[in-house]
Amino acid sequence: MQGEILSYEVLHGDCREVMAGMDECSVDSIVTDPPYGLSFMGKGWDKGVPGVEFWVEALRVAKPGAHLLAFGGTRMVHRLAVAIEDAGWEIRDRIHWVYGSGFPKSHNVSKAIDKAAGLEREVVGESNINIYESNKNHKFYVEGEGNPAYSKGKITAPATPAAQQWDGWGTALKPAVEPIILARKPFKGTVAANVLEWGTGAINVDGCRVEYQDDADRAGATPQGRVTSKNIGSIAVTPDAGRGESRVEFERPKQQGRFPANLIHDGSDEATAGMGDASRYFYCAKAGKKDRDEGLREWRETTTDDGRTKPIENPYLRCNTERKNHHPTVKPTDLMAYLCRLITPPGGTVLDPFNGSGSTGKAAVREGFNYIGCELDPEYVEIARARIEAVGVPA
Repeated sequence: MQGEILSYEVLHGDCREVMAGMDECSVDSIVTDPPYGLSFMGKGWDKGVPGVEFWVEALRVAKPGAHLLAFGGTRMVHRLAVAIEDAGWEIRDRIHWVYGSGFPKSHNVSKAIDKAAGLEREVVGESNINIYESNKNHKFYVEGEGNPAYSKGKITAPATPAAQQWDGWGTALKPAVEPIILARKPFKGTVAANVLEWGTGAINVDGCRVEYQDDADRAGATPQGRVTSKNIGSIAVTPDAGRGESRVEFERPKQQGRFPANLIHDGSDEATAGMGDASRYFYCAKAGKKDRDEGLREWRETTTDDGRTKPIENPYLRCNTERKNHHPTVKPTDLMAYLCRLITPPGGTVLDPFNGSGSTGKAAVREGFNYIGCELDPEYVEIARARIEAVGVPA
């Protein structure tokens, strides 16, 4: 589709059937956020990681050398990687998206013991979290207290010796990272030949460099001992699978910025606290407040119960949120735009077999790419189309 007028399609149906109707070797990249296989919120579409048959069909429609980026959950990403690899894709790397917005979803063992014993726990205090001030755009429901404009959660004490023994124990860690599988469709010959024939096979390094913050940052990008033109001749390089790639290639500093890494963060204090000044080495994808509902001004709000509105053990908060885009796992458009730009050639076509509410499509057309999305839920199809159209691209 290179050279054609920018266009997009969001197609309703099972992605395996939709892709079966597409031409072989017709898309330049695949960027997708498939189900994680965690039964998230009891959603039927999240009961399992997409198996080999999904990625076989994706491989067929991808051009030789086309790259695939697929999000996964930390618990089940190994199943995702195996399914992609067994379908015939070549696993190239894994990008880690680190963020500070995740809520702990741990089961409070002490409370569970008391509940099983049928005992009430004594309320010994209130949490110091100002629910209203930190969530002004949400409607909250605190257990047993209706719908106050401002309230605090309850702190309770163990009611049994067993609960006391296991007080402070849970079942899960706070989510703070999501892995993204980077894979490539195999091809014959060299990368150079494949790029010239198909426009695929390489990643857009310069287009995804991390900008220097200032002159000092630029100067610091040249560490001591970097290989230079004077000594690079003494470095042995090994051809990779006959494709003319080098396993050892040394990067010289460029004016555009630092070389893109396999780590992305959201700029939050939680995500970058351990990095210190080194956080500037990595791309920062911040989510805009209006991103989720952009293009849905005329839509009615829908009360939902998504991942951020589930009850949490402390401070015993339950909340319902009124949103127009009620998809529970919306990714930031800036993040998806960066990923599309990383692996898609200019004017190329991005495919997302698991379209959801259209963040990949919104990002792709904003970056100047054509887009094809597949979505099983008809309501999400309409939400996605509205969000993409808000970018100003003709359907």
